[in-house]
Amino acid sequence: MHPMLNIAVRAARNAGQVIVKGFANPDNLETRQKGQNDFVTNVDLDAESAVINTIRKSYPEHTIIGEECGELTGSNPDYQWIIDPLDGTTNFMKGIPHFAVSIALRVKGRTEQAVIYDPIRDELFTASRGAGAQLNGYRIRTGKAKDLTNTVLATGFPFKQKHQADAYLAMFKDMFVQCADIRRAGAASLDLAYVAAGRVDGYWELGLKPWDTAAGSLIAREAGAIVTDFVGGHNFDRSGNVVCANPKVLKVMLSTIREHLPESLAN
Repeated sequence: MHPMLNIAVRAARNAGQVIVKGFANPDNLETRQKGQNDFVTNVDLDAESAVINTIRKSYPEHTIIGEECGELTGSNPDYQWIIDPLDGTTNFMKGIPHFAVSIALRVKGRTEQAVIYDPIRDELFTASRGAGAQLNGYRIRTGKAKDLTNTVLATGFPFKQKHQADAYLAMFKDMFVQCADIRRAGAASLDLAYVAAGRVDGYWELGLKPWDTAAGSLIAREAGAIVTDFVGGHNFDRSGNVVCANPKVLKVMLSTIREHLPESLAN
């Protein structure tokens, strides 16, 4: 395992311990609303501290960008850690056991290492660029579907962009008619990891942030999937609109999305 991936794994497991402890003690949960339909808890913050402290012990000069902490600059900006200490906060708050720690390392703008850790299931998804993707140390590959027939897709509702509901629901309906079924589980990082592992055949969502997709996009690519924005480009970091699947399924998903794509989502 690459030394920096090893540190990312350690950071994710440390955060996972904080999260599991918090999940077992819901009476101690403190919650505040930081935006429309957007919440943060004391466990998010404690888990983020665990990640930051672990990384900073080994790499104090690196920059860290997190959902809660913002950007913590270091003396070597070529190395950027992109972290989401608790992806699936709403699930966590509601007692739904589906959430994860997401950590990615970018070197000179290119994602090199990635970890997604589901502390409830003790499932650790990892990838190093060019070295494949693993789940608990075993190689994973994305599914082999040739079109949407009999596939199971994953998605996320645009709860922060409800003004896009009509366009999204049109995409959803068209996709649903073509596939076997659709899942909405509530953690983008795990959706991407599940595409990588072949548990779902494709995934799309709009309105995401870089920390939602940084780790999952590398893990999915290293497992044989393609990750694009809604027009098939690689601008999903800026647009927040993501599609992920094997090449053949992705082609059909993009074609379906384009039929219902308003100009506001085409950038």
